[in-house]
Amino acid sequence: MINKKDEVAVILPKDVITGNAKAPVSIMEFGDYESDACAKAHTVVKEILAIYGNQVNFIFRHFPLLKIHQKAHKAAEAAIAAAQEGKFWEMHEILFQNRRNLGTISLKLYAKEIGITNKDFLNDLINGKYGWNVQDDLTEGIQLGVTDVPAFFINKQRFDGSITVDSFKKDIDAVLKSKPKLKV
Repeated sequence: MINKKDEVAVILPKDVITGNAKAPVSIMEFGDYESDACAKAHTVVKEILAIYGNQVNFIFRHFPLLKIHQKAHKAAEAAIAAAQEGKFWEMHEILFQNRRNLGTISLKLYAKEIGITNKDFLNDLINGKYGWNVQDDLTEGIQLGVTDVPAFFINKQRFDGSITVDSFKKDIDAVLKSKPKLKV
């Protein structure tokens, strides 16, 4: 029997931030690791983070489209499992690079490749240990009106522009003009 004292809190996707946590601009994406559109958006997000430095942060939330992407849910679970060892972004990157090959055994190999040491990683995936965390992201996305991916929010406001660097820059610059700039 697990004692309350022995329980370990799960690091949730909404708590995994890249960039400056105190940045004036927060970008949140609901996405799916098997989605080509999300993979394209991923390159845009990386460019935006490089351009804006400590002025922007990014949070990725899971919204697997199970009717068309049967492996996306397990991939999301693998990312959450990796987050438990501080390797969410490494797993995030490798999942997009290999979005056509997201079977459970492949996920285990990716985990090993990025340095995951949890010996129960495969069992955790098979048993759906982090499945509820993915479902929580899905539920929150639905509550926010997400129906397709990628879906972006900038400072909690739905971003409806085209997913290009220029389109993001326009919205981000508008937010930055209304807030004091952080020192680099």
